[in-house]
Amino acid sequence: MIQSRDFLKQIITYKPGRPIEEVARELNLKGEIIKLASNENPLGASPLALRAIRKALKESYLYPDDNCYYFRKKLTERLRVEPENIFVGNGSVEILPLATLAYLDPEHSAIGSEGAFIWFKIAANIAAAELIEVPLRNYTHDLKAMLKAIKKNTRMIYIANPNNPTGTIATKEEVEEFFEQVPGDILVVMDEAYFEYIDDPHYPNSFKYFREGKNILILRTFSKIYGLAGVRLGYGIGSKEIIASLAKLRISFNVNRLSQIAGMAALDDDRHVHKGKAVNEAGKEYLYNAYKKLGLFYLPTYANFIFVDFARDSQIVFEALQREGIITRTIKEYGFPHALRITIGTEEQNRKLIRALKKVL
Repeated sequence: MIQSRDFLKQIITYKPGRPIEEVARELNLKGEIIKLASNENPLGASPLALRAIRKALKESYLYPDDNCYYFRKKLTERLRVEPENIFVGNGSVEILPLATLAYLDPEHSAIGSEGAFIWFKIAANIAAAELIEVPLRNYTHDLKAMLKAIKKNTRMIYIANPNNPTGTIATKEEVEEFFEQVPGDILVVMDEAYFEYIDDPHYPNSFKYFREGKNILILRTFSKIYGLAGVRLGYGIGSKEIIASLAKLRISFNVNRLSQIAGMAALDDDRHVHKGKAVNEAGKEYLYNAYKKLGLFYLPTYANFIFVDFARDSQIVFEALQREGIITRTIKEYGFPHALRITIGTEEQNRKLIRALKKVL
């Protein structure tokens, strides 16, 4: 039997949230099943994006624009950057392994948090680089400890802000101090998948460091507030040199035609974004109060999900909720064996979740 390369043994396969169809089939569930596992927008996709997709379906036989010219142009107008500063990906998660392959050799090291989005760990392993994991402090990134963990061979630091799965942020002051000290030969990847949900003045402006010429790659996505997780669209912002390096590694036509068209329409859908934020804020307050009454520990969130600790094996709660028609997300692989990450849903979905929790607990 042919053997795969040795470094593949180090790579942990990513475990996504379970799809509705799989759970319904496995448990023979009838009726509505609520998915609160993958932090999708409970309102669905941007209506403007859906309209654009329907109109463009007849063009599906055509290859997409390989350079995403019009989508990038629209982004540049919104972000006030040059087209050469934008890399478009099949979701922002596609960009992580491209970045590690572009900047990490096996003799290099990369730094991330122990309880941060696991895809960076996978990406570092794909590049066969040494991964240095720094413990979280108060459930968020310890940027001072990250700086202390830097070695001579360190070439990349990953910061998910807000952090997934805890929903916490590294503040403006912390990030400012971090960039004052981080060496200039290290690429800092700032993953801002939940950026659009945040209005807090303590949240850092990562564009400040991009405009100052720092080695930063900012990642954002259309999978969350824009509701386009199913069509796969994300982008990165960085220097022309960084973006050019990523472009050399991507496959041709990595972003499909419908994704590009949907993204352009979604950027114009301010109403959908505002409604999504309002529903999320209302859901936070309702769920915070409900979790308190249930005596559960939770973390206030800056994203569209809440970290909830049940002080028992989370798999038991997870399976019990599934039998009630609610899919959540265990996060044992992040080092939290007693917690679930639960997406904030609509008012009706949130109330059904709490009724189910009262029953199963």
